[in-house]
Amino acid sequence: MTETERTEKLTAVLAQASPEDTARIRFVLEMDKMKTIYRHSLLLDQSRTETDAEHSWQLAMMALVLAPHAEPGTDMLKVLKMCLIHDVVEIDAGDTYAYDKSGNGSKAAREASAAERIYAILPGEEGLELKALWEEFDRVESREAIFANALDRLQPMLLHVYTDGTSWRENKVELEDVLERAEPIKRGLPQLWPMMEKLLKTSFELGLLL
Repeated sequence: MTETERTEKLTAVLAQASPEDTARIRFVLEMDKMKTIYRHSLLLDQSRTETDAEHSWQLAMMALVLAPHAEPGTDMLKVLKMCLIHDVVEIDAGDTYAYDKSGNGSKAAREASAAERIYAILPGEEGLELKALWEEFDRVESREAIFANALDRLQPMLLHVYTDGTSWRENKVELEDVLERAEPIKRGLPQLWPMMEKLLKTSFELGLLL
């Protein structure tokens, strides 16, 4: 039996589940692609850049440990969901480097198209719920989105700082641009902002940023 025949047989077994469960498993398998999308942030051991899956997992972990800094009344389950699904669209759209002005010009359209396809894999209301959470994350208006966005900006900056600014230096990133991109941290994690601002300015003094 060939690999294709084995796959077809296994797919036929999956199809015997309810349509809803078949769709859920298809979505889970689709998420495996997150493990193959590489970002620009190096792992701390500098062996390679992190993947979208690793980034999303670390955001969820940060949400757990930094929860005391969330605004009172923040729905932390919603925050965790946002952390896990906010970059799912990059399965189709790819990762766009934060400081790539040209790439960021087409990012919204690429990601909107990706969201339509990927979240539609799930059963009706379930897919719509996750798509709505992704849209809420992008609007950065609710307390949950503000907190999740702060984490999303903090995580890669910490990796850049503690990997000798390699990605920053290779791409000739300027302190001014990083401080502008760090604004959501100031808004969503104000208690941590003084530390982060000092880390960034010290990185500049050490030559990690232009």
